[in-house]
Amino acid sequence: MKRILLKLSGEALAGEQKTGFDEDTVRNVAVQVKQLVDNGIEIGVVIGGGNFWRGRTSENIDRTKADQIGMLATVMNCIYVSEIFRSVGMKTNILTPFECGTFTKLFSKDRANKYFEKGMVVFFAGGTGHPYFSTDTGVVLRAIEVEADAILLAKAVDGVYDKDPKIYPDARKYDEISISQVIEEQLQVVDLTASILAMENKMPMYVFGLQEENSIANAALGRFHGTKVTV
Repeated sequence: MKRILLKLSGEALAGEQKTGFDEDTVRNVAVQVKQLVDNGIEIGVVIGGGNFWRGRTSENIDRTKADQIGMLATVMNCIYVSEIFRSVGMKTNILTPFECGTFTKLFSKDRANKYFEKGMVVFFAGGTGHPYFSTDTGVVLRAIEVEADAILLAKAVDGVYDKDPKIYPDARKYDEISISQVIEEQLQVVDLTASILAMENKMPMYVFGLQEENSIANAALGRFHGTKVTV
C-alpha cells in the first residue's frame, strides 16, 4: 500500500481512564506510524471524539449543536496527537472542512496531496463539517477523495465478529468479509452511511485491535491478524 488512512477511536487513545489522553498509548501509535512513514507509506489520520464527547447527551441540546461539539472534539484530538507524532520525528499538518483560525488549514484535495508529497502525516479533523455524519463517514469520504489504497480501522476489538464478542463467548471472527455482507448483516464495522459509501467507491478496510502489539504497522506491512473487509 502506498497511501492509507488510519482511523483511531478517541476512546482507544484515552486508555484505561476512558477520557482525555493516555500519552503512552498515543506515543505507541506514533512510533508505529513512523515505521510506515520511514517505509515510504503516505499516512492520513482521522480520530473520533469519543474521549471528550459522545453525541447528544441531553434533550436540551440540539442535535446539530451536539454534532458541532463532536467535530471540535476531533480537532482537539488531532492537535494533541499531531504534537506527539512530531515529538518522535514526523512532520504533520491538520486539515479541517471549516476555518479554525490559525489552528488548522482548510481542507482541499490539492493541499492534502501537497503535504503527502512532502512526507507529512496529514490529519483530517472536523469530520465532514456537517451534522448527522460521523467520523466513520468522514474517514471513508477523505480516503476516497485523496485516493487512498485502503482504510485501517484501529478498534477496541481485534476484528469483525458475527456478534458482539463481549456479550457472546461463541462469537466467530471473520478473517475476510465483503462490505455487502457487513451491510446485510448490520455488523457495524462502520456506520451504514460509511459502509455504503465504501461499497459504492470500492474502498477496502482492514479492522484490527489497537492494543495488539505493533498492530498498525503489522496491518500496513502485510502481517495482519484482523479482518479484511473486501469490496
